Amino acid sequence: MTTPMMLQWQACKAKAKGALLLFRLGDFYEAFEDDAKILAKELDLVLTQRQDIPMAGIPAHSVENYLDRLVSRGYRVAMAEQIEDPQAVKGLVKRDIVKVLTPGSVIQSSLLNEKTASYIAAISQVNCFIGIAFLDVTTGDFRVIELEDTNFLIDEITRLSPKEVLISEKAWKSLEKELSFLSLSNLQIKEEWAFDHRSSLERLMKQFEVHSLDGFGLKTMTASVNAAGALLSYVLDDLNLKLPHIKSIEPVHPGTFLWLDRTTQKHLELITPLYDKSTTLLAVLDETVTPMGGRLLKDWVLHPLVSSQDIYTRQEEIEKYVLNSSLRVSLRAALETIRDLERLSMRIESGYTSPRDLIALKLSLKALPQIEALLHTPLEDLSSVTCLIESALVDHPPLKLSDGDIFKPGFHPDLDQLRVLKTDSQAWLANYQTTLREQTGIKTLKVGYTQAFGYYIEVSRGQAEKMPLSFQRRQTLVNTERFISPELKDFEHAVYSAKDKMAFLENQLFTEIRVKVSSYAKSIRLVAKQIAHLDVILSLAHIAKERNYSRPLVDESSELMIIEGRHPVIEIALGKQTFIANDVNLSDQKEQLVVITGPNMAGKSTYIRQVALLTLMAQIGSFIPAKKAHIGVIDKLFTRIGASDDLSRGQSTFMVEMSETANILHNATSKSLVILDEIGRGTSTYDGIAIAWSIADYLLTTEGKKAKTLFATHYFELTELEKKIPGAVNYYVAVEESEKGIVFLHKILKGCGDKSYGIHVAKLAGLPYPVLKKAHEMLELLHQNHTAQGALSSKKSSSLKKGGQLALF
Repeated sequence: MTTPMMLQWQACKAKAKGALLLFRLGDFYEAFEDDAKILAKELDLVLTQRQDIPMAGIPAHSVENYLDRLVSRGYRVAMAEQIEDPQAVKGLVKRDIVKVLTPGSVIQSSLLNEKTASYIAAISQVNCFIGIAFLDVTTGDFRVIELEDTNFLIDEITRLSPKEVLISEKAWKSLEKELSFLSLSNLQIKEEWAFDHRSSLERLMKQFEVHSLDGFGLKTMTASVNAAGALLSYVLDDLNLKLPHIKSIEPVHPGTFLWLDRTTQKHLELITPLYDKSTTLLAVLDETVTPMGGRLLKDWVLHPLVSSQDIYTRQEEIEKYVLNSSLRVSLRAALETIRDLERLSMRIESGYTSPRDLIALKLSLKALPQIEALLHTPLEDLSSVTCLIESALVDHPPLKLSDGDIFKPGFHPDLDQLRVLKTDSQAWLANYQTTLREQTGIKTLKVGYTQAFGYYIEVSRGQAEKMPLSFQRRQTLVNTERFISPELKDFEHAVYSAKDKMAFLENQLFTEIRVKVSSYAKSIRLVAKQIAHLDVILSLAHIAKERNYSRPLVDESSELMIIEGRHPVIEIALGKQTFIANDVNLSDQKEQLVVITGPNMAGKSTYIRQVALLTLMAQIGSFIPAKKAHIGVIDKLFTRIGASDDLSRGQSTFMVEMSETANILHNATSKSLVILDEIGRGTSTYDGIAIAWSIADYLLTTEGKKAKTLFATHYFELTELEKKIPGAVNYYVAVEESEKGIVFLHKILKGCGDKSYGIHVAKLAGLPYPVLKKAHEMLELLHQNHTAQGALSSKKSSSLKKGGQLALF
C-alpha cells in the first residue's frame, strides 16, 4: 500500500518533468526509486531500502556541494520543500517543487564563473527567419537576434556559449544538421505550442509591464519574440525561478558587429584555448578588477565594432587614462573593493539573497563617493542603501539567515530584549545551580542541557532521594538521575520561545531591509553598468601603457597598414625575450592578396594570426602592440588555419578544410579580412596547388569578393600569381643558413623564398641521422628528375608530362 508521503512524492515527481527529485524530509533531502540509484552512484552515497523502495539521502546543511556535482554532470535537479509550517499543521506537511536547478539556472554556486555570463538560449523559426533569445538569469541580460542565414545562427550560439538551448520542434527539423555540434545533454526540443506568438507576446508584456513591445525595437521580429517568450516561460514555469529583475530586452542586429564565424573564434583562440597550455586573447587583455568588467570585456572581444565613430569614442576614453597614470591607478584601486553588483542586485531583488550579500553590496557602494570624486562625475545616489545596511547588519554575519545574530545591538529594541534573554541564559543557569546546591545540600548537583532532552538537573542515584517532590524525573542513566523543576521548565519555555521569536523577528526585519534595498535595484544595475564600462576602459588603458601599445587610426578607408606589429599573446609568453615585429600593408589596389612562403616553424602562421588579432583589437577600440597603424574597418574576419578530422560528423581533414573555405568564399566581401594557412594540403599535391590557385584567383578577381587576404603556403607555384593577377604580391619569411644549419629570423620580407628547408626543420625536430641522410639522397634524385623532365617538356610540349610540373603555372 502506498503511504500518503509517497503519494506526495509521486505528485512532485510528475511535476519534475524528468529531473532528479530531492524531497525534503526533516534534516535530509531524500531521493527514491531510480532517482536514488542515480544519486547513490553519482555522489558515492549509501543506497538503502524501506518497504522495498530504494532510498538515498543528502544532509540539508551541505546540499549545495552535492547539487553542484549533479548539475556539473548534466543533471536537472528539482527541489521539493515543505511549504507549510509543521507546527501549524496536523498530519502530513504539504510539499511542492520550489525550484529546478539546471546548468543555466544556478544562482549561488561554485559552478558560476564570475567573469563569464551564464546564458540559456531559445531558438524559433518563422518562415525563413530564425529568432534566438539569450537570457542570463544571474544578471538580467536578456537579448534577441533575428537572422536569415543559418551560418549566423551557429556563429551566435558559439559566441555566447549558452549552458542550455531550447528549440521548437519545427526549428529542430530544419536546423538539426547545423546544430549537431551542440551537446545533446543541454539541448531540449520543446513542443511548438511553447513558441506560440500570442502567448509569447502576452508573457513578455506582462513581465515588462507594458502594452506593446514596439518600444524595445521588436515590432517586426516575430521569430525573436516567440523565442524570448518561450524562454521566459521555461524559466518561470519549468524552473520555478523568480525574475522581478528582468525589466527589458535588447534586440541585437548582426550588422552592428564584426562577423566572427565559429571557425575564426576557435582558430584565433579568442576565448577558449585550443590546447591545455595555450593562452587566449581574452586572458591577455583581461586586467579588469570587477566581475562585471570581466564579463563586459569578454562581450567586447566577441563583438568588435564596425562603426568607426564608436571605435573612436572608446579610443578617446582609453587614451584619457593612458595619459593620466595617477588617475588610472587610483580608480583601479577604488574598483577593487566593488563586488558583483549585477548578480548581487539580482539575488536581493529576487529573494535569493543572504546576509553576506547585503554586506557585499554595502562594501561595494561605499566605494562610489571616491570614484565620483576622481571622475568629477556624479553617479546614482545610493548613500541611503549604504546607511540602512550599515545601521542594521553586523560587519561579519553568518552565511545563512537561519543561523541568527545578524543584526547589530540597538537596531531593534524587541530583538535586543530577546537577545539578552538568550545570552544571559548561561548566567541564570549558573546562579540556579548554586541556589539548588545550597537548598538541597548536594554539592555535586549539576544543571545542564542536551539537544535531545533539553534542560535538566542531574544528581547521582544515591542523592536522588534528596530532590524536592515538585521535581519530575526526566531521564535515568547508569549512575545518575536527571530531573526537571517548575522553575527550570519556565526558563526552558522562555528560552525556546525567545529563540523562536528571535528567528521570526530577524527573518521579518531582514525581509523588510531586502525589500527596501530592492526598491533601488534599477539604480544599482545602472551603476553596475557604469562600473563595468569604466573597468574595461581602465583595463585596456593599463595594458596599453604597461606593454607599449599605440593608438591605431581606424576609419572607413580600405587600408590595412600596421608598422612593427607584434603578436599580443606570444609577446607575453616570451617574457623577457624580444618579439620580432613585422609590417603589413594591405589595400584594395596594390597589395590585396599577400602570398607568404617559407619553411615550417619560421613564423608564417604566427604572422597571419597576428594581423587578424591586431585588426580585431583595433575594432574593439583597444590600442594595439604596434608602432603605428591605419586600419579601415572590416565587416567580416575569416580564418582557415589548420584542420583535423571531424569524426562526429563523418568529415575528413580535407572535407573540413574545404567546408570552411567554402564558407569564406560564399560570405566574404570586399571589406573583409581573410586569413588562409596552407590551403589544399589535405589532398594530392597537384589537386592542392590547383585548388589553392583557384581560391586566390577568386578572391583577387571576383567583384564584391575582393577581400584583403593573407595566404601562407608551401606551394611555391603560387608565387606566380604576382606576375599573373594585379593585387597579388609575394612575401617570405627570412631564414639564415650556415654550415651548422638554419636560423629562423621571424622577419617577413618582400619577395620569394627559394627553399623550403624541410629537411633542416626535420633535423631540428630530432629525426634520426639515417633518416635525414636518406632524405637528402631522395631530394637530390628528385631535383635531377625535375631538371631532366623540365628540359624535355620545354622541347616537346608546354602541356603536363608524366611526372613533370604543372604547366598551368
